[in-house]
Amino acid sequence: MALSCHPDVLIADEPTTALDVTTQAEILDLMARLQKEFHMAIMFITHDMGIVAEIADDVIVMEKGHVVERGETRALFDHQAHPYTQRLLNAVTQLAKPAQAKVRPEPDAPDILRVEGLKLHFHKREGFLQRITETTKAVDGISFNLQKGEALGIVGESGSGKTTVGRCIARVYDPTAGTIAYNGDDIAAVNPAALKVYRQQIRMIFQDPFASLNPRMTVQQIIAEPLVVNGIASGSELEDRVAGLLMAVGLDPGMMERYPHAFSGGQRQRIVVARAIALEPKLVIADEPTSALDVSIRTQVLDLLLRLQAEMGLSFIFISHDMAVIRYFCDRVAVMYQGRIVEIGKTEQIITDPQHGYTKALLSSVPISHPSERGMHQRHRYLDTP
Repeated sequence: MALSCHPDVLIADEPTTALDVTTQAEILDLMARLQKEFHMAIMFITHDMGIVAEIADDVIVMEKGHVVERGETRALFDHQAHPYTQRLLNAVTQLAKPAQAKVRPEPDAPDILRVEGLKLHFHKREGFLQRITETTKAVDGISFNLQKGEALGIVGESGSGKTTVGRCIARVYDPTAGTIAYNGDDIAAVNPAALKVYRQQIRMIFQDPFASLNPRMTVQQIIAEPLVVNGIASGSELEDRVAGLLMAVGLDPGMMERYPHAFSGGQRQRIVVARAIALEPKLVIADEPTSALDVSIRTQVLDLLLRLQAEMGLSFIFISHDMAVIRYFCDRVAVMYQGRIVEIGKTEQIITDPQHGYTKALLSSVPISHPSERGMHQRHRYLDTP
């Protein structure tokens, strides 16, 4: 549609935001090809300096409505005159290596979670007798373990089944087959009282901080809700606990009477994190917690989660499509493709020596960190042929 009138200039406003990295790479390659075919200029609006390094000839950096720096891309990456530009670039380079503040789990730490042969199939039924006409194997027989204090990344493109795995662990979905054992107990076999305790100890952080907060509730009500529902606190004690949770995630307790619309995306995600840790859980399932955030905010939220992990002894299942984020945060990573784990191992080992073709495709799709790297690596495409 945008090219129907053969434009001289194409304005692309965040066209790859929240896309998985393989799709993002395809869009960037497509735009580069179309630019040559149509002989047009492209104004590419983005918050991701990795994309800038990959495609831009010249850069304009804006902050609060003002142009703070401009120049040729490579020159700007080599020498920044403004602190805001430096912060944007630091966010890219930080994610190119594991976090220095990462606390590694003990090698002999016990398993907090063990998943064996997990399957979840969705059936399409038609006709008067509701016969099954089509089956989607969202999760198709995966197994893994999670040690106490460990962060396990589950990475894959959209539709790979990674979010479905997280929802099965949280008991949002009942699996078709397989077992999920928490501290040695099969969660499908526990009684209602034990299931309530399980749900207190396993909490979720969702992808979209704008959609996961009720706009009709104040921040105090949002964070207090799990404490009230579980009968843990009330009155002044409840207010004190909410204030403490806000301080724990780096927010001013004086903001607790405000509504979600008064906060930025990064602040909203901090509120989501505060709600997730309110019951002092043992395991947090973080489902794409940074994909909707600016890159400059992304590392701040990741560092917050790392600090909370160290202070509270949390274990994480960290779901993402971004291998750079996985490298920064996770001890191990499981790569999912079409409902199956195709590769699993220590994060650094998987990133430096991938064995499966799909893992190689994911890694080759991660944006470069400096314009000088253009053309130094080739995109891999993974086509699964039965």
